[in-house]
Amino acid sequence: MEFIYPMLLEQADKPFSDGRYVFEPKIDGHRLILSRRNGQTRLYTRHNNDVTSKYPELITDGPDIILDGELVVMDPDTGIPDFELTMQRFHSKRSRLPISYVVFDILHYDGVDLRGLTLMERKAVLDGAITNTPTMSKIAYIDGRGEDLWGAIVARNMEGIVAKKKDGRYHSDKRTDDFIKIINYTYVDVQIAGYRKGDFGWLAHYNGRPAGVIEFGVPPTHKKAFYGVAKSLVTGEDRDFVYIQPQIKARVKMRNWTKSGMLRSPVFVDFILAA
Repeated sequence: MEFIYPMLLEQADKPFSDGRYVFEPKIDGHRLILSRRNGQTRLYTRHNNDVTSKYPELITDGPDIILDGELVVMDPDTGIPDFELTMQRFHSKRSRLPISYVVFDILHYDGVDLRGLTLMERKAVLDGAITNTPTMSKIAYIDGRGEDLWGAIVARNMEGIVAKKKDGRYHSDKRTDDFIKIINYTYVDVQIAGYRKGDFGWLAHYNGRPAGVIEFGVPPTHKKAFYGVAKSLVTGEDRDFVYIQPQIKARVKMRNWTKSGMLRSPVFVDFILAA
């Protein structure tokens, strides 16, 4: 079966409005390529891992097609994508949590490669190629008004938005400003209570309890400054970590809190200086 590496997204810091773009909700799940050829359907992650057996609900008949979308499990109470439930379904051989495959692009249809068409031409083909069901649906979008969609996304505490150029072509495995993501980050202040001995990582505490590991976004100058101060704050160590008095504070941005109270994908923003 044919696999196509999905197009990647550039990132912007702030939402914007622009008539050259359409704006879609950013779905908080995992990327999934659906490829059907000669009546056989295969499903792939963005890294070309075959996960067909995990989602038998998506095995259907029809013409040859390659779709790009996001696989997600919705929170049954809010109707909002739930990343932890999605990962529970992905990693479990027994889980049958109901899935939703949210399709936002079509790359091949009935033997024709569509990647050279504009986004809006591809969406027109997609409209006629699949019908919305509880398991598979086409993503909603609005024309030009990114800031309006952003307000609705923030109000519902969803992941963010994606801006897509109407005349943009599909560039497999590349980042261009044809696709731009804007993440609805949450900002929190944490204390650094230790650091890894091996691969880089700072132990974060929030309100006096462990809250995860900061691995990304720390400039070399800030790492150097941290270790210069941390050596005088050491309280102990084990095989993997050196522990320090939690006197160094930092601001981080994250996707959200996990159900167990941990920072999800924290990124360092800056140190917080004592008043």
